[in-house]
Amino acid sequence: MKQNRMQHVFTSLFCSGLLLVSATALAEEKAAVKNLIAIKAGRLIDVENAKVLRDQLIVIEGERIASITPIATTAIPANATVIDLSNATVLPGLIDAHTHLTSNPHQHGYSSLGTSNVRAALYGVRAARDTLNAGFTTVRDVGSEGFADVALRDAINDGDFPGPRVLASGYALGIKGGHCDNNLLPPEYNDVGKGVADGPWAARSKVREMAKYGADQIKICATGGVLSKGDAAGAQQYTLEEMQAIVQEAHKLGRKVAAHAHGASGINDAIRAGVDSVEHSSLIDAEGIKLAKQHGTWLVMDIYNDDYILGEGEKAGFLPESLEKEKEIGQKQRDNFRAALQGGARMAFGSDAGVYPHGDNAKQFYYMVKYGMTPMQAIQAATINAADLLGQKEKIGSIKAGKFADLIAVEADPLADVTVLTKVSFVMKNGSIYKTTAQ
Repeated sequence: MKQNRMQHVFTSLFCSGLLLVSATALAEEKAAVKNLIAIKAGRLIDVENAKVLRDQLIVIEGERIASITPIATTAIPANATVIDLSNATVLPGLIDAHTHLTSNPHQHGYSSLGTSNVRAALYGVRAARDTLNAGFTTVRDVGSEGFADVALRDAINDGDFPGPRVLASGYALGIKGGHCDNNLLPPEYNDVGKGVADGPWAARSKVREMAKYGADQIKICATGGVLSKGDAAGAQQYTLEEMQAIVQEAHKLGRKVAAHAHGASGINDAIRAGVDSVEHSSLIDAEGIKLAKQHGTWLVMDIYNDDYILGEGEKAGFLPESLEKEKEIGQKQRDNFRAALQGGARMAFGSDAGVYPHGDNAKQFYYMVKYGMTPMQAIQAATINAADLLGQKEKIGSIKAGKFADLIAVEADPLADVTVLTKVSFVMKNGSIYKTTAQ
């Protein structure tokens, strides 16, 4: 009798286990069905081959693209959620390789001193949402106080709020009194920026600190800047030896290096040191263009924000000297963008959002075309090129089976008028829809 009871117990437990496994399998099956999406794309921009595909069916399973095939020859999978973008142009989620998500564009110069790191991080929540809604599904954040960009990245990844995929830098590294220092307070405050590191070994140590606290890449200031106090934008700050130490240490730790640089000598030494990208590149000369091409260094030139700085700068608190510096180099940067393009340098999209309002990133496309790019080249700069720069080309940057399902759509044809990219009607990141006007 006792043995029969034990057998009954074991049989009950076994059956309960089967029921539990079956229930789990059913739940997983339902979840898989729920995450199956089929998108009808009237026009699809193939950035890898620089062409437009007509009437394509994009099937998405979970976070990834499963297939892209002609609608006429493909059956829509059963249980798929269908999104009809037959009258739209579908393209990869855009990538901005130079942003400052935690920077408030309406608080520059002395007005920025009252902003705590915590408040900046909270501002970044809104900036992240606005950036994603504008169609930018990935950004590289190149400098933030208090590791606010790292916290922002992690919160987005944890699903706390919507935002683009973020690659964070932590503090930007620079010399004492340079562009990456805080030069607004008088001497009695003894305020030194947390990214300041003078000398090769101090700079190496600072790279290690940034990596310790979660930086995906390292940002350095090779020259002075437009928005800093007391320095010339074109003047070299970090030496070649210091930059070589930073690059060697960063690459050893698996981090790429982005160099803020306006002046020609700083640009050239940054390239010689082995940085992965030069930001701004305003006063790049023929030697710098040649070096960039030889080394395969990416140029990230923010040629829209001159409009905002000169048009809204005084109201936003920009220092008078910053406005004068922008007047001096703004047009030169745009002319040098054309020269770099003609010289065959590799170019990726970067806007410096945070200097101007987040969500306006796509306004730069107009200027990229005005100063020499075709619309397709401008789109490639913000997709497959930027993905390559970020070391993410196997995951993002094009619509291809196996990559993350980062897709956007616009109602018109951006190859006929690139400014329509400022009016994104559909946004998907990692297979989740964040914005749509589709029925």
